Amino acid sequence: MRPGDTVAVVSPSGPPNAVLLRRGVERLEGLGLKVVTGAHALDRQRLDYLAGDDAARAADLQAAWCDPAVSAVFCCRGGYGAARLLDLLDWNAMRAAGPKILIGSSDITALHNAFAAELGVATLHGPMPACDILAGEQGPEPRSWQSLQAALSGAQEPVQGERVLVQGRAEGVLAGGNLSLLASMCGTRWQPSFAGKLAFLEDIGEEPYRIDRMLTQLLQSGALDGVRGIALGSWVDCGDPYAVLEDRLGGLGVPVLAGLPVGHGSPQMSVWLGRLGVIDTESCSLAAIVGDGEQAR
Repeated sequence: MRPGDTVAVVSPSGPPNAVLLRRGVERLEGLGLKVVTGAHALDRQRLDYLAGDDAARAADLQAAWCDPAVSAVFCCRGGYGAARLLDLLDWNAMRAAGPKILIGSSDITALHNAFAAELGVATLHGPMPACDILAGEQGPEPRSWQSLQAALSGAQEPVQGERVLVQGRAEGVLAGGNLSLLASMCGTRWQPSFAGKLAFLEDIGEEPYRIDRMLTQLLQSGALDGVRGIALGSWVDCGDPYAVLEDRLGGLGVPVLAGLPVGHGSPQMSVWLGRLGVIDTESCSLAAIVGDGEQAR
């Protein structure tokens, strides 16, 4: 991304707050970017947890992705609803549009996972323009803002973890996102597979027993077969999840790094999914391998 590039902002999931969206757009414009907002970004639907009806949300996302002037597509916020769009997108048309950047987190995990499978592109797991991290009244959260700008420039700052559950070092393409979304995609056309990859997992507002249930689903579905290493992000309002995380993941025989400030909470560091990364428990870090050229397929 360079100053002067055009980016689109769309709402594939929950309805954004108009004030936060305006602020977020202004922050992106402050980077020298030209920002276009999806026609239905502020729509509402009778199901008040969705930003407009499915067809309109899918149309905005597809139009942004297929617009040759657009270099990156920012998702306004998470919530719920992105998975409902996957059957409505014209994947052939989006594939023909060529690679560009998709940015978002939380519910946007559904898109990260599907874009990797359908389009073979790397995507950016990071903060979103209609959320407090970027659109807070006092300005963006500094570390998150710096990390996002570095990632948009093509780099990724190493992310420091807080604890090691299983020691070791592992390299592989980083994939994953929100645990609830990944578990919900098991048994679908877009079922996650971490074979030969590094798995990134995080969540918010889940009791430890529900985390156990979702990890068990990933394990029993085969999604974690062949995983090379596991990077665990934030677990906001999840009680103390580490006993269950170690119980369910510690026996896989791969490095497990925890306490990464990626996902929910503050700060929210940006990481590339679909690019080669390395987990190193000696330095307690997750880092990108620069210049790899790898993309998830």
